[in-house]
Amino acid sequence: MIYHTRYWAQQDPERLAFRICATGEDVSFATLERRANQGAHLLRELGLAKGDHVVLLMENRREFLEICFAADRAGLYYTTASTHLSPEELAYIVEDCGARVLLTSEKFNEIAGHIATTMPDLDILSCEQWKRRAAATPVSPISDEAQGLDMLYSSGTTGRPKGIKWPMPDSPPGGRTMLIDLLGGLFGYGRDTRYLSPAPLYHAAPLRHSLVTIKSGGTAFIMSKFDPEKALELIETHRITHSQWVPTMFVRLLKLPDELRLSRDISSMQMAVHAAAPCPIEVKRRMIDWWGPVIHEYYAGTENNGFTAIDTTEWLAHPGSVGQAKLGRIHICDEDGRELPNGVEGEIYFENGHQFSYHNDPEKTAASRNDEGWTTLGDIGRLDESGYLYLTDRKSFVIISGGVNIYPQETENALLAHPAVLDAAVIGIPNEDLGEEVKAVVQTVCGCRPSAELEAELTAWCRQRLSPIKCPKSIDFRETLPRTETGKLLKRQLWEEYRQQPILRTAVRD
Repeated sequence: MIYHTRYWAQQDPERLAFRICATGEDVSFATLERRANQGAHLLRELGLAKGDHVVLLMENRREFLEICFAADRAGLYYTTASTHLSPEELAYIVEDCGARVLLTSEKFNEIAGHIATTMPDLDILSCEQWKRRAAATPVSPISDEAQGLDMLYSSGTTGRPKGIKWPMPDSPPGGRTMLIDLLGGLFGYGRDTRYLSPAPLYHAAPLRHSLVTIKSGGTAFIMSKFDPEKALELIETHRITHSQWVPTMFVRLLKLPDELRLSRDISSMQMAVHAAAPCPIEVKRRMIDWWGPVIHEYYAGTENNGFTAIDTTEWLAHPGSVGQAKLGRIHICDEDGRELPNGVEGEIYFENGHQFSYHNDPEKTAASRNDEGWTTLGDIGRLDESGYLYLTDRKSFVIISGGVNIYPQETENALLAHPAVLDAAVIGIPNEDLGEEVKAVVQTVCGCRPSAELEAELTAWCRQRLSPIKCPKSIDFRETLPRTETGKLLKRQLWEEYRQQPILRTAVRD
């Protein structure tokens, strides 16, 4: 099978490749093929050759995908940058990856202007400039087409973003790739797929799943940002078959009023995939009760050094698991790299997964490997006797209180099960006697006012479900918590804030 827009443009030129839901813009396969060819010509005119690098900074819009498809057939590395970066953070990524061109939308003129003053040799094009210049190029393919690759940066939830680089394939575009084999094989993306992407395309999963869908002849429906009511409307209106979510989206969907939540027809859904963070067991049970046996989960990182997956039936037999390995072999190791027996928590390593490196950072690359050559993302988990993996938390998030390891995810899951809680983060804050104590930061549902009474109620709620040492000693309330648009909690941001600024709090004593 050919995985190329050119093939689908020849088969059915007017077939819809993708829609930008916020604007209603539709792009057919014929149009996408034409614009991708023109974009590839423009990239060559800008002096970019195979293996060179471009950076995209723009909101979800049609040019975003068109530029990615152009770079993908011009043999380039393309980095999709977060739209929430500061000028300094963007400059770091542009410089670190060695980009020769920065492509932005008009929404980011100010940050582009800042970059222009600090990097005068960098070519910067707005979307309007891109469209105007590309329109003057040939619609035929470039003569030296080659398969390109994304080179994405980690979200920086535990430190400075790291560029994840894979070796550039030596093949023409349109063939089978590791991502097509993995995602297509597991989730069945194909010509009849109608895929809903409710998250920013600059993140790995939304970008890669959208591209694989389109390359496989399916149609991607791209939301500008996640909105639970709008997502349900789109599923019903466009008869969505496949979709991708994170646990915080599930929580927000479930917190909708029942009369609104249950009024939409979601019967077209064949597969709802979720990942990015551990999903509270009760949240997932409620989603399965609502959506049925279409919910699939996977565990992986942008590095794609390993991959696990689990469907609904398996999960009901192994609640809380993220599945068995589909790429690589899992090992659980202690801090000295020794393998641990089943049932014991430790750091998760993958053997025989795809190799990667952190761009320009040999120390971080080396730190992600043990003496056996196995690779880790720094997550903590355990295996059961059947080889099913259970995530505990990230190694860097572990709270050590009185010499005892406490995994915040368990406490966060307990808080999220309370009807008044929309979002929750748990971190360790300094304690003179114990080293650290458990602090919770909570966002309440609309209409529920924070109070000392609610704090006491949430503390009692946790104590009914967890051992006392895992329960928050104090709870702060906020209007929102710092998350990426794909739902990843920026816990390091909270952690640093609570260490740098003195805070007033009412401690809940044992």
